[in-house]
Amino acid sequence: MEPAAPHIAIVATGATRAELFRDVPSAVRALPGTPFGPVRRALLSQIAIDPALANPFRAGVIQAGRAEVARVDAGRVRRGDLRADIDCDVATELLVGPVYFRLMFGGELTHAFAERVVDALLHGYAARPAHPHAVD
Repeated sequence: MEPAAPHIAIVATGATRAELFRDVPSAVRALPGTPFGPVRRALLSQIAIDPALANPFRAGVIQAGRAEVARVDAGRVRRGDLRADIDCDVATELLVGPVYFRLMFGGELTHAFAERVVDALLHGYAARPAHPHAVD
């Protein structure tokens, strides 16, 4: 699904914590801030109940996003920032899941929240000890 591609691209900068921190709010901005965002929000409730919508969405948009994360995470592993045994699918869900949970069920999406999400992910998958609030 080509229209989604520009909205899922991850720019690798070599600073893993900063990249991850940028990706948490970027998931929030992608919903209302892009032409694809309103479509995605409208589909969220329908995807859970309609396989005719869910299957192509998962096969196209979601799979493209997972492939992009896996590509970038491979570089993070090569740099020695993430463990070699990282499960990219779970890591993606740990990073983006809290954002969607708050969007659907309430809760503030703040800078401090994004930092907590990133630090939790790094605590679980960092190849070396992560230093909370350290700047890469």
